Amino acid sequence: MLDHDRMDLLLHALGDRTRRNIVERLTAGPASASQLARPHQMTLSAVMQHLAVLERAGLVRSQKIGRVRSYQLDAAPLRAAESWMSTQRTAWEAGLDRLSEVLMQDDTERG
Repeated sequence: MLDHDRMDLLLHALGDRTRRNIVERLTAGPASASQLARPHQMTLSAVMQHLAVLERAGLVRSQKIGRVRSYQLDAAPLRAAESWMSTQRTAWEAGLDRLSEVLMQDDTERG
């Protein structure tokens, strides 16, 4: 069953381009906050705020080793969202197929 609160957090987190870029970067493997900040034109503090949003959504886990905080991707929430979207797509396609059948039947009866 879908946890709507979790899905809200996930979609909010992925609704920002910087956060999506961070998620994409983390698919290559763990990285420190400073490594994740490098490609973006923003302060480390701003990137840390983005990472906090990703962490609340369950997409990112962090671990502190010495003075360095490392972040890694947790793809489980993405798989849950993909499953939900697939279910929605299947339902919509079934509805559209039924609509198409009704419309074709109408055309046959008229014509």
